[in-house]
Amino acid sequence: MKNAYAAWFACLCLALPTSCLAFQGASGTTSTEEAAVAIHVHAGQTMTPYKPIWNNFGADEPNYLYAPNGKKLLAELAALSPAPVYFRPHNLFTTGDGTGSLKWGSTNVYTEKPDGSPVYDFTITDRIFDALVEAHVRPLVEIGFMPEALSTHPEPYRHTFPNGDIFTGWSYPPRDEARWSALVTAYVTHLHQRYGAQTDTWLWEVWNEPDIPYWHGTAAQYDRLYDLTTAAIRGVLPAAKVGGPEATGVSDHSEPFLRQFLEHCAHGRNIATAGTGAPLDFISYHPKGRPRLVNGHVEMSLATQLRAVERGMQVIASYPEWKQTPIILGESDPEGCGACLSAQNGYRNGPLYGVSIAEATMRTYELARRYGLNVEGSVTWAFEFENQPAFAGFRSLATDGIDKAVLNVFRMLGMLGGGPNTQDGLGNWVAVESSGALPLEQVVKASVTQAPDVNAVATRNGREVDVLLWNYHDADVPAAAANIVLTVDGLRGSTAVQAEFRMDATHSNAFAKWKQIGEPADPNARQRAELDKAAALACTTRDRSIAVRDGAVELHLSLPRQGVALIRLR
Repeated sequence: MKNAYAAWFACLCLALPTSCLAFQGASGTTSTEEAAVAIHVHAGQTMTPYKPIWNNFGADEPNYLYAPNGKKLLAELAALSPAPVYFRPHNLFTTGDGTGSLKWGSTNVYTEKPDGSPVYDFTITDRIFDALVEAHVRPLVEIGFMPEALSTHPEPYRHTFPNGDIFTGWSYPPRDEARWSALVTAYVTHLHQRYGAQTDTWLWEVWNEPDIPYWHGTAAQYDRLYDLTTAAIRGVLPAAKVGGPEATGVSDHSEPFLRQFLEHCAHGRNIATAGTGAPLDFISYHPKGRPRLVNGHVEMSLATQLRAVERGMQVIASYPEWKQTPIILGESDPEGCGACLSAQNGYRNGPLYGVSIAEATMRTYELARRYGLNVEGSVTWAFEFENQPAFAGFRSLATDGIDKAVLNVFRMLGMLGGGPNTQDGLGNWVAVESSGALPLEQVVKASVTQAPDVNAVATRNGREVDVLLWNYHDADVPAAAANIVLTVDGLRGSTAVQAEFRMDATHSNAFAKWKQIGEPADPNARQRAELDKAAALACTTRDRSIAVRDGAVELHLSLPRQGVALIRLR
């Protein structure tokens, strides 16, 4: 599957009459040259190695992983990049028959006989992990939630989202800590016996968002759960990478919880070992945005998401013992509820979702560099929902088996550094300047509400240079495209071969095609073929030979608002 998406050699070209090097006059310059954004890539100025952080995904509903559409999507995620893809599912310990629904899943891993003796059942667990392992996707194993038979408050147990309270019996502490520890030990032992040494490459964590009603216990009770769980994991896998606490925010509410947890892991009494501190191989928290509906259109709030990213970084950077510990943004999304439907979430089907991912991801890299921290992963909390109409409006990567536009942005992110076809590493970042880029401080403070952010990053791997460009604005309203003059210097030889890939309102966008064919809730075979074609990553220029003069090339292009492009030069 790593070569299934061989975009350089076998891309789906949408043969435009003048390609996407649009707005060129007879002289080869743009008709509004004075208004063009100048982007300069210094391919000879290599910086740090390129390390993907976007290659992490997750969902509430683990049972969809082994559904046919789920398996299809997992294979597509695995094919994005030679770097391993991780998946973080909720509800791995939740009691139930494996029937998924919105914000719900179950495995029935633990029940008890009438006499109180424990029963471990790994049947559904195996379906989930088999699907991940067969797709070559690494689990980020979230130990949670509380089995009904162990909950201190078991009734009611299964929620009925979107009706009623979601935080039911699964969200409570264990009534018997020894039985909880034994369950974790049995669970990890089973996974190790079934999947072998590869379990050492997985990540392991304890619970989710314990600073809100996902955990109906105190902070001290969570710390006890963390001690017991990590000790049980390490008892089976001594080299396991364990972490937490997957706090919300970071906000005024969640910062005290995160700080007490870091203090506990550094200096607290470990209830499981009777020693000082607890193992912490990565620190996790959740930054979310807050879109809203304004005068009939969606306005994102990228700044809300990035301020949460930054505040968590400031907390971690304030602890010398944790400053070099890898960070995983366990859910980093434009808003907080992937299964919630509302007008302000209407961005999810179209290109705005994809370009916001590009903007937030690259700004996260910038913030990590500013604070001298190591972000190892940024989890997009989106997968797919079964038994829902096409383009129903959920936050997902695919709908009814049809890839959404956002997935094509991940494909372009996967092409940075020479992926997915390279086997020799992912190269290095190179220096980039853009006259249309907004200052990081402005975006974090006030988002992108005035001028758009017309920006770029680039990597170099040997003789290949990949440039990712985007044109982002919070407001999803019609706007003029950005005319761009892209200069790439530091090249060798007299010619370069160019390819260009696009995601915007008219490229790599099955939602636009779906609206064009009448918005069928259940597309027929002919309609599905049209949608699948529109859902593929559009290659708008392929194998175009261009002259290299004095080690540089100059390209003139037009990038629509809410658009992302990748230029590949060899």
